[in-house]
Amino acid sequence: MFSALHRLTRHLMRFTVAACLGLCLMLTACSGDGASILTGDYVEDTVAVVHTLQSTIAMAQDDDGRSEAESSATALINDYMSRYRPRPQVNGLSSFTTMQTALNSLAGHYKTYANRPLPETLRTRVDKELAKAEKAVVRGS
Repeated sequence: MFSALHRLTRHLMRFTVAACLGLCLMLTACSGDGASILTGDYVEDTVAVVHTLQSTIAMAQDDDGRSEAESSATALINDYMSRYRPRPQVNGLSSFTTMQTALNSLAGHYKTYANRPLPETLRTRVDKELAKAEKAVVRGS
């Protein structure tokens, strides 16, 4: 009698733990911050990311929202790259490789030199690459 009760208790505990973990995973996967501007359309997403990053790098050093804009830009860069880098139909395009170069440079600066302003040479280069990527993606390449 005692061993049957013990087995039943163990099975119920395992079931409860499994149900809780499954529920946590489902809720975590369904929850989103809603801040992502990515839609799944490569052209729209690339243009939106370009405009967002251009406005971020144009911010003045003494702007109050600059650090928050840089951290959200880093998150946007990570979202964009994780969405489109594994897609072979996209990652071979010249617009994507140009965009990847600009995003890597910008993210590298934000992660390495978080408290320093963006150097003017890097700002100019990234802005040119972003504009070039936008033109290429709109053109279809």
